[in-house]
Amino acid sequence: MRLRPATSEDAPALARILGDWVRETGWMPVLHTREEDLGFVRLMIEGMEVTVADEGSPLGFLALDGDQVPALQVAPEARGRGIGRALLDHAKSQNRHLALWVFEANARAVAFYEREGFEVARRTDGLHNEEGLPDLRMIWNAAP
Repeated sequence: MRLRPATSEDAPALARILGDWVRETGWMPVLHTREEDLGFVRLMIEGMEVTVADEGSPLGFLALDGDQVPALQVAPEARGRGIGRALLDHAKSQNRHLALWVFEANARAVAFYEREGFEVARRTDGLHNEEGLPDLRMIWNAAP
């Protein structure tokens, strides 16, 4: 597996990874069409640093906007192989602080981030996110 910057050609595969996760997650409302997923991913690629984990085709990606992680997604068939950790380690290598939002119901992701040194800084009731789901603000700081 190699990590590389995303290109516009990656947008359809990354949008599929994102959209598949939303559609396979029973508690997650499906608010956007596949075309909207693609538009969102294109905007991330154009305006953020997006890193792709690749083995001939994208297996996952991490979007970085300064020290904010707006997206970290791994394809279902690639989960449990250390891809999320590799993407996160890459982001950590470039920053001394990272922050992200994760849905409270996403227990697997919350546990992953906690194992990776993130701590819950804030909890919300979901009234201010598009999905209306309780979420957590998690932060990571490099050791001094």
